[in-house]
Amino acid sequence: MENIYIFFTEVMWSGSPACKIEVPERLTVSHTALQEEGLAERCVSVPIRQATDAEILLAHSEEYLEAVKKTPHMSLDELRTFTQQYGDVYFHPNIYHCAKLAIGATLQLVDSVMTGKVRNGMALVRPPGHHSQRSAANGFCVFNNVAIAAHYAKKQVLIVDWDVHHGQGVQFAFEDDPSVLYFSWHRYEHQGFWPNLRESDYDSVGKEKGAGFNINVPWNKVGMENSDYLSVFFHVLLPIAYEFSPDLVFVCAGFDSAIGDPEGHMCATPDIFAHLTHLLKSLAGGKLCAVLEGGYNLTSLAQSVCQTVQTLLGDPAPQTSELNGPCESALESIQCVRSAHKPYWACLKHTVAPPVSEPSTKRCKLAEKEEGVQAEGGQKGEGDGQKAEEEEVVWMKPPSRLAPPVHTEVALPADLEVPDRCDRVRSSLAPTLEILQRLSVLLQSVCVCVCVPPQGCSDVAGLMQAVLCLLLPLAYEYDPGLVLLVRGPGSGVGKAAWAQITSLLQGLAQGHTLALLQEEAVGTTAASLLGDPAPSLGPLGAPLPEDMEAMERLRQRLQTHWGLLQNAGEQMITASKETYSVTQMDNNILENQNS
Repeated sequence: MENIYIFFTEVMWSGSPACKIEVPERLTVSHTALQEEGLAERCVSVPIRQATDAEILLAHSEEYLEAVKKTPHMSLDELRTFTQQYGDVYFHPNIYHCAKLAIGATLQLVDSVMTGKVRNGMALVRPPGHHSQRSAANGFCVFNNVAIAAHYAKKQVLIVDWDVHHGQGVQFAFEDDPSVLYFSWHRYEHQGFWPNLRESDYDSVGKEKGAGFNINVPWNKVGMENSDYLSVFFHVLLPIAYEFSPDLVFVCAGFDSAIGDPEGHMCATPDIFAHLTHLLKSLAGGKLCAVLEGGYNLTSLAQSVCQTVQTLLGDPAPQTSELNGPCESALESIQCVRSAHKPYWACLKHTVAPPVSEPSTKRCKLAEKEEGVQAEGGQKGEGDGQKAEEEEVVWMKPPSRLAPPVHTEVALPADLEVPDRCDRVRSSLAPTLEILQRLSVLLQSVCVCVCVPPQGCSDVAGLMQAVLCLLLPLAYEYDPGLVLLVRGPGSGVGKAAWAQITSLLQGLAQGHTLALLQEEAVGTTAASLLGDPAPSLGPLGAPLPEDMEAMERLRQRLQTHWGLLQNAGEQMITASKETYSVTQMDNNILENQNS
């Protein structure tokens, strides 16, 4: 399935011992892993090019570009002096050339995706880019690859930065631009972790016309797990992203947020990036460009790259396991972000939890100082790491993800048209029974059933909020062996929304899905099951208040049993219930008065 571009660029950093982790092996091990897993041969690769001055100037000042242009002709002493004016970056005579190739590779990917030559792709490039600012190199980054690409695309763009460091360069480039929605989660630890910026906290939401279009999720503890990452997607990123409705999705694909990384110290396993990638593929008609940023444990980096690429190629996502809800620190961050963005997004306007009047991160930081505990990470630069003598982290290698020889089968009347790529079931057995028997060899004894009755949410916005914030968290934590989709007659669910639901749910049960439905949605469903991108729903308006209130009542009832439904810490849950009860009482009084 030729739908991905891999670009491979090298840069040899200075031989200085100050740069121990940003090494050329980051690319060689990633590329070797793609070859060993048989993924490289399934990818389309094209020659890269150098970026032009005009393209670099989309995100950088002319003065800075002219200064970097001189580095190939500098002596070693001159390079050291030039480097010292910037933070945590190391210049080599070849770095300007390689930085232009990294940008050019990224722009080649954008051109290929936007012209429809490929569905999506990943650019493996060095040097990385998301820390670089308009007039400054920073954090191993010379030019800002993704920021330049977002300007170059001239589209409504979503940038998802899952690197463990805050991409302040991308934030600063677009903080007043409502055409770019920037999302970043990152180690923050109450401003104690690099880059130690106040602007990295949850209340930095953008400026002027761009207010609300900058989303920071600060991790104030290390050790975040798969459940924490998924919770942020379900309760923050995806609801806002669907309302924003991008034309193109970029991923600042930093894998220092994976387990074993000396910078991140997180516990999310490489297979989680398969699921994060799958969830993002449902946006923008599947147009997704992932661009490598960080990742300094060569083992988890290579595994995470493979998981991402295999999902972009359309292979079923791996089985999830042991998802049990986010930790208290993650819940606090989620609640803070939702409160900060409530004024800007319709999907959050009916959030009943009280706003955060005193930033909890500030309270935590003061408490730590009183106890004499220093925030882990300290005032260190990127690449300093923590303790050299820390014990090595060990984890299981992700299991092999085999692409099935037959992706989708259909059991239909002979005269009904479906895509040619579908394999028709022809048997003396009842058609549905035949498919179930074929699936049963691979399935567990449990399933999740998704029924869409005639009644339900009153509009598409409400329906998608229910899917993103209720159905997906429940289904992921339940971890089914089969997804059963049932679409009743006259459901009122349009084909685009149904395609979105079908696409999103294929991240479960290793893609094992059985759809029982009326003829009107057969073609749409078959296309989604084959992996075709779901059509965009367009910008979603505000969900109806009655839909959101019903959903919130259900979520609050279920969250004590299902951890992934939680979106606030314990102290906030209690306050939320009290506020919600008062709100409901006021609504009932008004209704009685009106009647």
